[in-house]
Amino acid sequence: MTDIDANLTESDPRYRQLQHWLGSVVQNSPIHPSGAAKGVLMNWQAVTGDASARRYFRVSYCDQSYIVMDAPPPQEALGPFIDIAGRLQASGLHAPSIFAADSEAGFLLLEDFGQTLFQSLLAADQGQCLFDQVSPLLSVMAKNTAADGLPLYNATRLQAELDLFPQWFCQQHLGQGFSRSEQVDWLFLCDQLIATAEAQPQVFVHREFHSCNLHQLKNGGVGIIDFQDAVLGPLSYDLVSWLWDRYITWPRSALETWIEQARLVLAPDISASQWLRYCDFMALQRNLKIIGIFARLHYRDNKDGYLAMTPRFIDYVLDLLPRYPELGPACDWVPPWLQAR
Repeated sequence: MTDIDANLTESDPRYRQLQHWLGSVVQNSPIHPSGAAKGVLMNWQAVTGDASARRYFRVSYCDQSYIVMDAPPPQEALGPFIDIAGRLQASGLHAPSIFAADSEAGFLLLEDFGQTLFQSLLAADQGQCLFDQVSPLLSVMAKNTAADGLPLYNATRLQAELDLFPQWFCQQHLGQGFSRSEQVDWLFLCDQLIATAEAQPQVFVHREFHSCNLHQLKNGGVGIIDFQDAVLGPLSYDLVSWLWDRYITWPRSALETWIEQARLVLAPDISASQWLRYCDFMALQRNLKIIGIFARLHYRDNKDGYLAMTPRFIDYVLDLLPRYPELGPACDWVPPWLQAR
């Protein structure tokens, strides 16, 4: 989090528009205490955002802190965020309250969950404690959160995500594309991963359920953010997103323990071996996608920092591929590609 540059209002017309909007709504919104003086917003601070075009600011007003989201159209749309927030809240989960919205302009005034992300709580000796906190959320999202009408996380979408790996990491970053035979092997690998994803029960999927998007609340609860891309998809996906984290690598033994604990809650009718396979294959799909996305963020979007996080996800793939030789010849030649990073 950083203080806003005093010159920003001069150089950023959209920021001036955001300030004007917030000033015009705040006096008549639920956050303005009855009888309170007509105050001004204080202490605008930029909050670290995500990989999208959205920006976030923390503002204080009448001794309370709030988050302002700037989601510039047409790149971003507020409809999905507002919709999914309502679904999560209806199922008893803590998505941020929305105090004011201008969907046409792309502005939201939100509840501030504070600054304690689960990312800051990650530690080798805290894995089970943290899993015990997120496991009930996974259960509620899968069993009780409405998924009707959500985009389908289907074969077309899963393949498009996998294609980011050859397009952006191999071709753009390494400077080398697949040969014809390698392309055949790659598509065979993709087909196996996608078929396994589609064979799973299809449920509400947050899609970015990891330590950067969970807040430890002062009341001991967990606040959930960055849910606007939710889909109807594989049961294991959000669990996999949590376990194969970008900031800490859990031991394989711990992963298998938590995968089994999750099975007993989420999928007791699925065998332990099949559930482990579901999770490992889903992790391969997601981690290959992330490697491609991080390369795209670097080369196309000029977002520094993401490429430096790639090695952890490469190591995840290097660990998973040898466990499943039935995924075909790509298990032999993809690792050398990755090791050439």
